[in-house]
Amino acid sequence: MSGFGPRGMWYLFAFVSWFLAPGVLAAGEEGGFRVIEARTRLEAGVYRLDANIEFRLSAPVREALLNGVPLVIEIDMEVVEPRRWLPDKGVASLTQGYRLSYHALSERFLVRNLNTGARRSFGVLEDALLHLGTIRDFPLLDEDLLAPGRFYMAGLRAGLDIEALPTPVQMMAYVTPAWWLGSDWYTWPLKP
Repeated sequence: MSGFGPRGMWYLFAFVSWFLAPGVLAAGEEGGFRVIEARTRLEAGVYRLDANIEFRLSAPVREALLNGVPLVIEIDMEVVEPRRWLPDKGVASLTQGYRLSYHALSERFLVRNLNTGARRSFGVLEDALLHLGTIRDFPLLDEDLLAPGRFYMAGLRAGLDIEALPTPVQMMAYVTPAWWLGSDWYTWPLKP
């Protein structure tokens, strides 16, 4: 005798559909983050970073944002000294966090730098995402941290912080690929 009657099977079907449907529906609704370019220059003893990152939100993420769910986007930066037979030696790493939220009453998108507290307001989501993806003159690293004559690599990536989502949304985000927004590492040589 089976433990599931017709009613139990319906509940099982509804439960499984609730988890699978968002992923199936979102399969054609592409989103993604991509580092287009990044470069550093030495100025007054500090390596300064300029970068362009493309942020495209998938339909479920965009819908959640428009319904009041704030998003935290993290931009990770690192400088390493590559080693041939050992793991790369970390020289510096930094995460710059931004909170993107939508205020329905004012119909404005607010971007807040979580490291500095600075805020900017935008009337259009695309303008807010463009602002997030434009990094200019960012102080990445002091020249004194690099040894002359050695070879270093700098890296940059961006991602949506699922851990920062409200718990009910977080649970859905873990099982829905449309929420897994993040770029690959973009790397370039950094010579002292």
